[in-house]
Formats: sequence, structure tokens, C-alpha cells
Amino acid sequence: MRVVLDTSVLVAAARSRKGASFQLLSMLPSRDFEIALTVALYTEWQAVLTRAEHLPPGASADVALGFVRYLATIAHLQEVYFLWRPFLRDPDDDMVLECAASSGSEFIITHNMKDFRRVEELKIQAITPGDFLQLLRRKP
Repeated sequence: MRVVLDTSVLVAAARSRKGASFQLLSMLPSRDFEIALTVALYTEWQAVLTRAEHLPPGASADVALGFVRYLATIAHLQEVYFLWRPFLRDPDDDMVLECAASSGSEFIITHNMKDFRRVEELKIQAITPGDFLQLLRRKP
């Protein structure tokens, strides 16, 4: 199954090793799911995760970039041929939606559920990292 990780999941994983976001990222690469990624989303990940306020204590921007590059090597790289903008309230969220729609992803994994209310119109489900982990555990 293919999924898209909202930047909020990566930020949460960088801030704490105890949460569902970190646990989810620790599973990669996974036989159960594959992350999809576009150039636009990759660029956002780089910009956000290298900000000082998002770096784990003692980590540098180079460490964050290395992690983002690693994710890119294991992701399904997706080109976007149709823009859904404006569909959601935030253009940055539209880029996450475009990745999901273009790649045939079933889920957008996010901590910002309210930002992705309309995605079900496109047969995509927004889900929190914790709920996604529970879904994986129930999978036969």
C-alpha cells in the first residue's frame, strides 16, 4: 500500500523518539507500505526539517538533510501531471494531496487532520500516525 507522509509526521519524529511518528519512520523500508514523494514535497521536507527549531538536540542541518535524502532513496518518486490547487485551504497541503492523488496512495499520514478534510472526495484517507500503526497491526 502506498502512503504520503505529511511534513508534520517528520517534524514529530525529529522531536521525540517516543511517539507514533518515530515508530512509523523506524519501520522504513517496509513490506507493508511504501511512501510516495514528489519533488515539491521533498523540497518542503528539506526546508522545514533543517530549521533550527525542528532539529533534535545536538543534530545539524546536514544530519536532517541526510535523513531526507535517505527517505527519497526508498520512496516511490512520483511526477505530478495535474494540479489540484486550490483544493485545500493551505497550498502546502495541496502539494501533499497532489502527491497522494498522482501516486494512487490510499492514505495521507498527518497530525493535522483538519487540514485534510476534503481528501476523501478523492478516495484518499487522512490518518494519524498512531491510527495508521493500529491499522498495520490489524492487517492479516
